[in-house]
Amino acid sequence: MEMQPKESELPPPPEYSGPGYPAAQPLYPPAQSQYPPGLAVSGQPVPHGAFPVPGQHSAPASPPIIWMPVPPAVPKCPPGLECLSQIDQLSVEQQIELMEMISGYETCNRYEVKNPLGQWLYFAAEENDDFTLNMYGALRPFTIKLFNSTNQPVIQLSRSFQCSICCCPCVCCLQELEVQAPPGTIIGYVKQKWHPCKPRFSLQNEAREDILKMSGPCVPCRCFEDILFQVKALDEIAVLGTISRKWTGMAREAATDASIFNVTFPADLDIKMKAIVIGACFLLDFMYFERQGNRNKQNRRTGVHGAPRTYGHRRR
Repeated sequence: MEMQPKESELPPPPEYSGPGYPAAQPLYPPAQSQYPPGLAVSGQPVPHGAFPVPGQHSAPASPPIIWMPVPPAVPKCPPGLECLSQIDQLSVEQQIELMEMISGYETCNRYEVKNPLGQWLYFAAEENDDFTLNMYGALRPFTIKLFNSTNQPVIQLSRSFQCSICCCPCVCCLQELEVQAPPGTIIGYVKQKWHPCKPRFSLQNEAREDILKMSGPCVPCRCFEDILFQVKALDEIAVLGTISRKWTGMAREAATDASIFNVTFPADLDIKMKAIVIGACFLLDFMYFERQGNRNKQNRRTGVHGAPRTYGHRRR
């Protein structure tokens, strides 16, 4: 009578089964079941967090980013600006920088450009170094690139440093923004015009010819209401569009300088001019609504969204 081998004396189980390999033996336990479908991919590790940890609550998922579908090609349109041909309004929302709120040190600004349905048109990111950010504050020179859904830069906004130390800005202190689309090809400028108290700008084409005018209220830092800038024809009578800086509430205004703008323009406005109007929105944010980074904590203690400023210079 043959003795059954002990469990400890069993030979190692075969690692594979199928054609050319021995079948599983009856004395061995069944093979381990596979991962739930959708969590394990052949040749790839299971993503971190795929299996919940007992007793641990998962973090709420951030809302998905939905991009606006790319419309058909538009004749004589710079690449990446086709989506502007189908809209007459959009929003520019600056992202809140937690590190800037906590430390008080200035960080590069980032923005979300969306259509009225909340679909993303562009993602805008400032390119700058720490020294320039915290040395010059809101007066700093900057380059902002707007990226499309394929992560390609389609618009570039550039401002050089302009020393502004007087109450009424002189000719040499006026601000100017250069707009390129695509980067490397200039399509226009946003140029500040001298005025003793009101913000006034010219929106120019690539030949520096005035196409539109823009003006705003005498005091741009008012509480509890939106700040409206009007885009006008050259006669400065017909209002063609607006740039409105929204009042976001006392708590947010006291804690951060992240702005939200609503922009409107005629649907049949030249696509390049629409991009220049968007560029004007960024220039206004830096000139009138960007706080000095290392003064954020002081502003939060006072509970005021920045001290009232005169146009063309920053209070230190």
